[in-house]
Amino acid sequence: MIKQLQAFLSTLLDSLRDLAPIILVVAFFQLLVLRQPLPNLSDVLVGTALVILGLTLFIRGLDLGLFPFGESMAHAFARKGSVFWLLAFAFALGFGTTVAEPALIAVAEEASKAAANGGVIPNVEAEREQYALGLRITVALSVGFAIVIGVLRILRGWPIQWVIVAGYMGVVVMTQFAPREIVGIAYDSGGVTTSTITVPLVTALGVGLASSIKGRNPMTDGFGLIAFASLTPMIFVMGYGMLY
Repeated sequence: MIKQLQAFLSTLLDSLRDLAPIILVVAFFQLLVLRQPLPNLSDVLVGTALVILGLTLFIRGLDLGLFPFGESMAHAFARKGSVFWLLAFAFALGFGTTVAEPALIAVAEEASKAAANGGVIPNVEAEREQYALGLRITVALSVGFAIVIGVLRILRGWPIQWVIVAGYMGVVVMTQFAPREIVGIAYDSGGVTTSTITVPLVTALGVGLASSIKGRNPMTDGFGLIAFASLTPMIFVMGYGMLY
């Protein structure tokens, strides 16, 4: 219990140190450049404290739960020796973490509103919800596909640069044919997928799998799955826009 408390306090101090530059920048420009007092100072202080506490709890949760869980699952599948179930787990992990990603949900909702205001879809709630859900499912499928490709790369030892180059060539080609209204959303979708839920589990899966396979180096082979997860949504979402 004492060790856990010490670890929590250490993480709390690290969170405070990491957020300190942001706090100083905001205070500098607000007080010295704009020369205005902070609005709702009590709310700002409470909100900042909650952000620090939330970041601390999130990081401790990763260390205690998500990272060990992802690595243990990767080790277990490697020992099982079934490529099919490993790939099925990789796809399900990518799909499940992405479809629940808060950042993706927010972007999909904003995209549906913009599409309705721009006349792409009828401006009714049912159509907006359908558009947003379709976008989320499309991105989630793309990330599931990306994690499968990343796992195959680890298993087969494919050079990561060739897979990335081929992927971005696909992005460039799709950009030429996709509707202009969907291109920006597609490019943003590649960023919002790699957020709070997806990154820890996917990273742990890659490192754990590379550690479990003879001849693979966790440093050179275990990372790179997030790059695929950022790449494939661009292609899939542009395809979604072309079909929609």
